[in-house]
Amino acid sequence: MDGGQITAIAIVAIVMLGSIIRAGLRGPRHPVVWDNPQGEAENRRLREELTQLQERLKVLERITVEKENSLSREIESLRDR
Repeated sequence: MDGGQITAIAIVAIVMLGSIIRAGLRGPRHPVVWDNPQGEAENRRLREELTQLQERLKVLERITVEKENSLSREIESLRDR
């Protein structure tokens, strides 16, 4: 290796180490909070909302399937004429 390649490797290593050290000093991006009553209430609300949305989705799927079946029956009845 010549001097240019060694210099390039040294620069890359220095930048990588600097990034690692800076990330370590900054701390976690999303700190975990375990005992948060507001968070628990929010989780409960979001779970209830998710349950309601799942129920609504089931109803919409049922309506869609029923419409497809009725549409296919109507097409068949028109073919039989």
